[in-house]
Amino acid sequence: MIEDDQVLRETTAAFLEAEGFVVKTAADGKTGFELASKEKADLIVTDLMLPGLNGLEICRKLREKGIGTPVIMLTGQKKDEIDKVVGLELGADDYLTKPFGQRELLARINAVLRRSMPETKDIEEYSFADVIINFKKRIASKGKKEFYLTAKEYDLLKLLIAHEGEVVSRDTILNEVWGYEKFPTTRTVDTFIHNLRQKIEKDPSRPAHLLTIPWSGYRFQK
Repeated sequence: MIEDDQVLRETTAAFLEAEGFVVKTAADGKTGFELASKEKADLIVTDLMLPGLNGLEICRKLREKGIGTPVIMLTGQKKDEIDKVVGLELGADDYLTKPFGQRELLARINAVLRRSMPETKDIEEYSFADVIINFKKRIASKGKKEFYLTAKEYDLLKLLIAHEGEVVSRDTILNEVWGYEKFPTTRTVDTFIHNLRQKIEKDPSRPAHLLTIPWSGYRFQK
């Protein structure tokens, strides 16, 4: 997040971190551009009016370097349609005017991430340890004994397995498995992960496959 308003920058970053994102911030355009160039970010939120480089310049320079990270641009210029058009033409993915609600920004972030995220690869059957999951037939077994999974548990497990070794945020899980608008809190994900661990882990209190990554989300490892 690149924003020169300290209060807005810090409160928004804290809100997004509480929602499961890892957030890095910059207070000026030059620092923000350098950070965005070096870090492998999933998304960039930048103010339009910034000291050093403005948001349009940041977006243009990133695209010139071949960096296609999605960008959401913030502005206080509600009626400035020219800047809006220019921003989108330079490669911004969305545009949000100030003042905005934190939930509105979160919804925009989730929508942009959803559009940019590659589709989950189709997995018919997968095995790990003594667990076999047939996603096509919806049959699960552990040590040759079948056990029951709900439809959402199958979908959640399939998403994590499809991104094996990668950290998947709670918000991404909500978007992909439920659709964010149906569940106002990421605690839903935590509850389902807990239930899955009870069913597939040898020792649910010390999970070996469904790992919690603090402040980030969850990762599946075989």
